[in-house]
Amino acid sequence: MSEKSTAERYDVVVVGAGAAGLNAALVLGRARRRVAVVDAGEPRNAPAAHLQGFLSRDGMPPAALLAVGRAEVTRYGVDLIDGRVEDAGPTELGFVVHLAGGPVLHARRLVVATGLRDGLPELPGLAERWGRDVLHCPYCHGWEVRDRPLGVLGTAPGAVGQALLLRQWSADVVLLAHTLAPTDTERERLAARGVRVVEGRIVRLVADDGRLRGVELDNGQVVTRDAVFVVPQPMPRDALLFGLDCARDDNGWVTTDRTGRTSVPGVWAVGNVADPRAQVVSAAGMGAAAAFALNHDLLDEEIGRAVGLSRASGPALPV
Repeated sequence: MSEKSTAERYDVVVVGAGAAGLNAALVLGRARRRVAVVDAGEPRNAPAAHLQGFLSRDGMPPAALLAVGRAEVTRYGVDLIDGRVEDAGPTELGFVVHLAGGPVLHARRLVVATGLRDGLPELPGLAERWGRDVLHCPYCHGWEVRDRPLGVLGTAPGAVGQALLLRQWSADVVLLAHTLAPTDTERERLAARGVRVVEGRIVRLVADDGRLRGVELDNGQVVTRDAVFVVPQPMPRDALLFGLDCARDDNGWVTTDRTGRTSVPGVWAVGNVADPRAQVVSAAGMGAAAAFALNHDLLDEEIGRAVGLSRASGPALPV
């Protein structure tokens, strides 16, 4: 990537170079739009060794996917900029985007694809194993740990549903209750599914030789597990959106239409910053959908301007 000089002007500035941002840039570059992608280099899935569930890319390292995507968009003239966007604001012609360190970009439209970060329970040994044998998504990681002893940490209400779902991948699943108190109905469902509930507060995760060995409880018992699943708290990187006064829903997430268009004209939000459930493949699709809608929005503006100029100049003189 290369840094650009100040006061660069673009049709579109995309903030975030994950699957959503890069796919938006790819479609827009192919539409002959002048596009810049600004990225701070903090992908959510960086700890993961592979990504799954993406047709033709199943098992590919996340960093390799992004490297391929960067190479593809540059073929269409997209500028890739290493940096962090500090803020953006409206202008008469669109938006001004300020990068840390001073560079300024001007854009007619903005695509915000800044993703989210996973808020993890503060348990000793957990963060160090995150993305390896401390996991969160059965659809992303269940196949890789199939038929092995699995645990689900009872740190969030969604843990019961996660344990019930994981039973599809392994016959040996336990719910480590910790601070969770399953209802009688939930306990009945877990028992019917063959999921054992282990009571007791979790003290730490135990690892040895670079591998998870189990989960230690406050009574000294170590529940041996090959992998554990946890429900993280999704925390969108949305400061830029709300600095622009984009509307939120009742849960505090940015509201968009089906194309990612926010309540602020000219601003789109795609990927995990708008949808915590979006996986890589669906985030890429969100980026493409936004690019189609955004390009038509620019086209309507250009046609309107051309019609206005034509009317102002009067009828063409006969040759």
